[in-house]
Amino acid sequence: MTDIAFYHLQHTPLETVLPKLLEKTLQAGERALVLAASGERVEHLCAALWTYDPASWLPHGTDKDGHGARQPVWLSCADENVNSASFLFLTDGATSQRSGEFERCFYIFDGHDPEQLARARTQWKRYLEDGHVLTYWQQDVGGGWAKKG
Repeated sequence: MTDIAFYHLQHTPLETVLPKLLEKTLQAGERALVLAASGERVEHLCAALWTYDPASWLPHGTDKDGHGARQPVWLSCADENVNSASFLFLTDGATSQRSGEFERCFYIFDGHDPEQLARARTQWKRYLEDGHVLTYWQQDVGGGWAKKG
């Protein structure tokens, strides 16, 4: 079973949180697949990864870049693990039929978006029924994370 962590954004946008999680992923020697809800959103997140910190570089690519097998971080709206990632990041309400194929899954949702909140609740129930190990992290005012029940 896959360890699935739900990250409830409340004070910091995805574009700020995602790069930090991906940096930690690469530091751990892992590869990441980031799924977004649309091609436009993939391109937006790609741009955010290029510009989030002028002093940093986070290697990544998208379908437009090609060469997915070579990319340590792959952003897509297609549910395909072309870069042999062990970590899956689900953003913007994106879902995957392959969650169980990953070592870890990060379900990141905006707590101020009613649709994303409802989808997160549905996904929690589905993953729980499927027997995955679930954790829930809620963002605090300072942007840190508190593990909840």
